[in-house]
Amino acid sequence: MRTPWGLLRASHPEPGAAVTAAAILLAIGAGHDAAGAALVGLTVLATQLAVGWTNDWLDADRDKLVARSDKPVATGAVSRRAVGIAGLIAAVATPVVGLTLGLPAATAITAALVSALLYNWPLKFTPASVLPYAFSFGTLPAFVILALPDAPRPPLWIVAAGGLLGAGAHFANVLPDLGDDARTGVRGLPHMIGPAWSRAAAAGLLFGATLTLVFGPPGRPSWYGVAAIAAAVLVLTAGWYAGRLASSRGARPVAVFRAVLVVALIDVVLLITSGRVV
Repeated sequence: MRTPWGLLRASHPEPGAAVTAAAILLAIGAGHDAAGAALVGLTVLATQLAVGWTNDWLDADRDKLVARSDKPVATGAVSRRAVGIAGLIAAVATPVVGLTLGLPAATAITAALVSALLYNWPLKFTPASVLPYAFSFGTLPAFVILALPDAPRPPLWIVAAGGLLGAGAHFANVLPDLGDDARTGVRGLPHMIGPAWSRAAAAGLLFGATLTLVFGPPGRPSWYGVAAIAAAVLVLTAGWYAGRLASSRGARPVAVFRAVLVVALIDVVLLITSGRVV
């Protein structure tokens, strides 16, 4: 029974579940029926599984070198071969399931997947490491809207908000692993600017995403839009502070990344309560 559990853990279930849930909520807010929202969720889940498993397949040697106890391949809970095969199956499934929502939607989600896989290798080793996150997360809401009947054009503001959210997620996601990454030769943009500036970049970009969602749509901002801005400030401040405390104790500063997930869900709820996206 170790292999199925190890496969699940190797898929990066926490961010994968958050992104999938956000896509389903966005699909409902955009006007999809239950079947359409379910297909959107299934397609996005396939991308998340593909990216997570491929990441652990590629990083297996590096994770063993630094004795990552949270990585199933490094601990022997699942084989590298099993993770690689699972990642390949999920990657192939993405455009196949996406085609049930139309060619424009399938093209968008496949482009997002390719971008994310390019982050896993080779872009996370370069100063361009933030670009796949910005592109893939910006393409995600575009996919959800293109999956509607007649494939309407996604509003620019929602694509921009997704890109800002993804860029912020990149800085927050890398923060806990900066030390291990330095030992194994990973030198992406967060590694180059350091933890303090990475925390600032994550908070600034995520706050920018919330502002874009509040002020981007036509009309005056709603009271719950203003409330979302206040909530984002509180969550990001708490995450930043908790991350600093964890770093000072020598623990992995995962609080900032969890704050990202909370702000992302706040933003999606903000979209739904704001009415139809298109």
